[in-house]
Amino acid sequence: MAETSIGEGALVPYVKSDSPPHDTAVDGDGDGDSVAGDKDFLCPICMQIIKNAFLTACGHSYCYMCIFTHLHNKSDCPCCGRFLTPKLIFPNFALDKILKRMSDYQFAKNASSSEQFRRAMQQDCDVSVKDLDCLLSLLAEKKRKMEQEEAETNLQVLLEFLVCLRKRKLEELSQIQNDLQYIKEDIDAVQKYKTELWNVNKSHTARLRLRGDDFDTKGFCDKVQRPVAGGSGTQQETFTGNLQCKGGKLDAPCSQEHLENDVCAGSELQQQVPTEKFKARKRQVETQFTELQECYLQKRRNWAKEKKPAEGRDTNHTNRGYHAGLEDFQSVLTSCTRYSQLRPISELRLGNVFHSANIISSIEFDRDHELFATAGVSKRIKVFEFSSVIDEPAEVHCAVVDIATRSKLSCLSWNKYTKHCIASSDYEGIVNVWDVATNQSIGEYEEHEKRAWSVDFSRTEPSLLVSGGDDCKVKVWCTKQEKSALNIDLNANICSVKCNPGSSMHVAVGSADHNVHYYDLRNTSQPVHVFSGHRKAVSYVHFLSANELASASTDSTLRLWDVKENKLLQVYRGHTNEKNFVGLTANSEYLACGSESNEVFVYHKAISKPVARYKFNSSELFDADDDRGSHFISAVCWKSDSPMIMAANSQGNVKLLALAT
Repeated sequence: MAETSIGEGALVPYVKSDSPPHDTAVDGDGDGDSVAGDKDFLCPICMQIIKNAFLTACGHSYCYMCIFTHLHNKSDCPCCGRFLTPKLIFPNFALDKILKRMSDYQFAKNASSSEQFRRAMQQDCDVSVKDLDCLLSLLAEKKRKMEQEEAETNLQVLLEFLVCLRKRKLEELSQIQNDLQYIKEDIDAVQKYKTELWNVNKSHTARLRLRGDDFDTKGFCDKVQRPVAGGSGTQQETFTGNLQCKGGKLDAPCSQEHLENDVCAGSELQQQVPTEKFKARKRQVETQFTELQECYLQKRRNWAKEKKPAEGRDTNHTNRGYHAGLEDFQSVLTSCTRYSQLRPISELRLGNVFHSANIISSIEFDRDHELFATAGVSKRIKVFEFSSVIDEPAEVHCAVVDIATRSKLSCLSWNKYTKHCIASSDYEGIVNVWDVATNQSIGEYEEHEKRAWSVDFSRTEPSLLVSGGDDCKVKVWCTKQEKSALNIDLNANICSVKCNPGSSMHVAVGSADHNVHYYDLRNTSQPVHVFSGHRKAVSYVHFLSANELASASTDSTLRLWDVKENKLLQVYRGHTNEKNFVGLTANSEYLACGSESNEVFVYHKAISKPVARYKFNSSELFDADDDRGSHFISAVCWKSDSPMIMAANSQGNVKLLALAT
């Protein structure tokens, strides 16, 4: 066994062959493919089976052309070196016969029946006309049977294909019929609920109009709208009528009677004018229609499979009369069509923002989302008040806290319980815990042997934090101890670590081996799950909830996993990420990441395509052509469950963006 190196450590095994290429001829017992097993049958000059054998006076056999050519140049035997001339070589008839017999034997053993028959015919064998007629009849019958068998086989294959195709199409038809039934039920339910809403609104409006202080003494023009029976909801009836008043107050019986008469009287149809908000959301639906269709059908089918009536009551219907699957989809439809763009709200101005050494690698909000911190290659942690950035535009925003560090910083994480406590990881592999109220380090951990890429505080255990880096180790720290409480060794560089927000015992790890490893800290001998699917290194992991985990990779995709069911939920494509850390953040409904196109992308967790994006403008201090291909988003962070995102790019620009319609 030998190994060939590919890359920097990947070894591909292969098996070495010890046999020379010419020894593939025959075995000595005649069971091989040719007659080269015995060296006496090989010509010493060409090392091939002897053809037209000639014997020398010294007793050696050669191919005639080989020995004749040799003697044309030299006058000796190639084997023993004795003097030899063309007059001293003679035909070796015995060897020719032996070789012919062995060749015939091998041909008879290996050749097909048709080849043997063809050879026999070519050798002018003695066959009578009667025998030939009989042979031709047998061949014709054999041909007919073979053609029939071939036709039957072809028909059987075709039939099997058609039966299988019909079965699949029937299954598809059945599914389509079920889907159409779901859609019909949901249309009826929505129209019914819409009518109920109109009736409630009508009753409420009528009660208000019976109050004397709502009307003048001269009467008024009343417009009431309701859905047209059997319509789609886009046409409405408009009713106009005058209510009689006495002494400035409504005569209730008379007014109610007049109102009902006006409603039932003839009225004209008019087209409802769609609002701009409706138009914008309709455009979003059209843009995402394929993905929304798949989402609707998936949720509806899943709920249909899980239908479990309990105690005579259908638990799959909500108080609106909707099917639960439709209710679930409506929440998705509402949230994913609510926004269509990212707009800049404010910009963090740092004075020397365009300096290339100020690339920001991490942005994090504190526990109460009142403060946010930035860190990067400038070797400084800067903390800002969020209100000052959004409410007080200024030439330069000053940090309320500015902490100098020894090395470039890769990641920040605020403690979720202690407001002024923040952790950092740096390029020297050091993990620090800082008190931003005093600008002092309250914990320093130096066990990583190489650069530490990620650090994260647990949301459920205030003293627990985890880190990972290029030394292929995940370290679990307790702020009450000087050394790490736990080590997890992997076989690849670790790019990101995150604690599960619903459990202090579970940690997700993004690794350069293209996988996401999900560990239970009570047993770290092997991961609980390994989520595979990315084609390149996993650069970030981030929890949306206790069961939903997002991952980002340099294969230009995001993936959403269910850590409880161990399955892939969604794959997101649209941004570009092939080599840089571009950031990943998420809230309960949306994911946001950067792109190497200098854009921020936002995805709804149920839809694979981006719902909004924003491109950073090129700096005036940089050439526009250079900006097109060299700058990228370096960090992103949601502000709680609000529609606002902090984002930074490789030029050091930091902007507050907001989702908008």
